Amino acid sequence: MSRIAFLVFFLTTSFVFSQEKNRDFFVDANYFYGTILRHNKDISHLVKAHPDGFIVGFNRKTYGAERWQQEYNYPDWGFSFVHQNANYDVLGENYGLYGHFNFYFLKRNLFFRIGQGIAYNTNPFDFETNFKNNAYGSHLLSSTYLMLNYNKQNLFKNFGVQAGIALVHYSNGNFKAPNSSTNAFTLNIGVQYSLADETQEYISDSLPKKIAEPIKYNFVLRGGLNESDYLNLGQHPFFVVSAFADKRLSYKSTLQLGADFFYLPFLKKEIEYLSIAFPNMGVEGDEDFKRVGIFAGHELHINKLAVVSQVGYYVYYPYDFEGRTYFRVGLKYYLTEKLFSAITLKSHGAKVEGVEFGVGIRI
Repeated sequence: MSRIAFLVFFLTTSFVFSQEKNRDFFVDANYFYGTILRHNKDISHLVKAHPDGFIVGFNRKTYGAERWQQEYNYPDWGFSFVHQNANYDVLGENYGLYGHFNFYFLKRNLFFRIGQGIAYNTNPFDFETNFKNNAYGSHLLSSTYLMLNYNKQNLFKNFGVQAGIALVHYSNGNFKAPNSSTNAFTLNIGVQYSLADETQEYISDSLPKKIAEPIKYNFVLRGGLNESDYLNLGQHPFFVVSAFADKRLSYKSTLQLGADFFYLPFLKKEIEYLSIAFPNMGVEGDEDFKRVGIFAGHELHINKLAVVSQVGYYVYYPYDFEGRTYFRVGLKYYLTEKLFSAITLKSHGAKVEGVEFGVGIRI
């Protein structure tokens, strides 16, 4: 069934895009087959079959009209639709929509795609009907996919081919328990169809190598909803206040150093529960659920978008939960030179704590 849907979807979208007056687009469609990685022993019972599915991408080419396009070797940007069938009824099927970039290497024969989006799962965890699915605790999932493909464009008129590997990740960011998540490693093969009648010339300007900018100071307020891994303790709002200094080293890179204050009511509920239900664990029940951490980070700038990566260490850590080291990855969008929004994922290794939605100021 997924193969039929794949073909219908590709042919339909190719026809629709062929009607566009702007001819800088191309469409690609890929069938994939792979395996679910055992990144967590808790999901071993779910690795029963090989997932397959398809990825359809709508891509807009760039030619260097803006500086970021030249800095990143004229990437494509676009949108994707991914369907994954786990071929195991406990896990169900996933349908996702993504925004993505394609970055090119080896004379544009190799491209790396990163896509971020939201997926819908057809059969999440349910105490009565699907208690085995501890990977997905909700219908809506955060999803990321990475694709590395060798491609040959316009081999026959406007048609080309591509093949390679992809990793597809699904998680609800601990928005609702359980949330063990899955990672599917896959092989894919596909076709492309270019809507361009002729090839445009790439713009190559002489760009300044250095950016002179003083140290800037940032203040960010983040928040979201999450839940303890112990079921039925409920969803709780959390808040994070961050302050950090940054120094832009180049057009692409900025370094950060700062501190976080975490207000985490889900930990308060967990502490209360463990102190009563499992007294032998040594939890007294009056431990503070707040935390303070220090971190170092990096931003990779892509036009007004930035990819954030940070590693932190708790200096105030009254309750032991997943270790003192934490990580944050995500996206920032600069609304102006001073104001920005952010969506980030905070984790302890492979264990996600929550998805953070934030706003901030840089002065």
